[in-house]
Amino acid sequence: MQIIAARTLVDVQSGLKFAKRPQWIQRKLVFLDLHDRCVKSTDLDGNVQIIGALPHLPKSLHVLAAEQFLCDTVVDIHGGTYVANVGFDFLNPLVDPVRTGIIIYIGADGKSSVAADELYFPNGMTISLDNKALIIAESLGHRLTAYSIGPAGILENRRVWAQFEDEINPEGICLDREGGIWTAGAGCRALLVKEGGIIERQVTTKRPVFAAALGGPDQNYLFLCTSDSNDPVITRQVAGATIDFAEV
Repeated sequence: MQIIAARTLVDVQSGLKFAKRPQWIQRKLVFLDLHDRCVKSTDLDGNVQIIGALPHLPKSLHVLAAEQFLCDTVVDIHGGTYVANVGFDFLNPLVDPVRTGIIIYIGADGKSSVAADELYFPNGMTISLDNKALIIAESLGHRLTAYSIGPAGILENRRVWAQFEDEINPEGICLDREGGIWTAGAGCRALLVKEGGIIERQVTTKRPVFAAALGGPDQNYLFLCTSDSNDPVITRQVAGATIDFAEV
């Protein structure tokens, strides 16, 4: 297995609280500084800019609604959106985790429906290169779960795409150029996983990794959101987040 050490693009001196949901857009990495309630960006020289402030605590560009915690999202080729709903207040240590997470599909016409249920903390999501499968990280299930995408966003044929050991809680994920998946939630590293659970490469960092994205001029950089903590009480007082990267 190839092991690559990441370099730091945006360090803790920048004041990042907790970065999530990175996306490469128009020659910049755009991301949420979740606990600073801002959308920010950085170029390849590490220059951080605030794009806009948000009036609420965002989670992958979405909000807490109807006493449910919405998590990651992904948009399909038809303009519909899959939204992960964790199903419990994961920020409250007094609330026991439950296997009642769901995926909501919002069509381009605005109509919504439950596309999948009984998920154990549905988190990061991506769509396969052929647009035929949705893969979602079940963080507390220690696995990546796949569904075949049917007409009108229907999800069917649920199956385990990759099962991990209990110390890995996959969350922010992204596709690589060959259909593998870069997976955060494995401590101070990101893992490149192939279907079936084979780990081909890992990128190591100094802090735990919470999200990953491919980007750069030739889509050859892996950007990683890292942080000393994901507790908003801690991160708002002591900024300990970075954006790291590695050429992959």
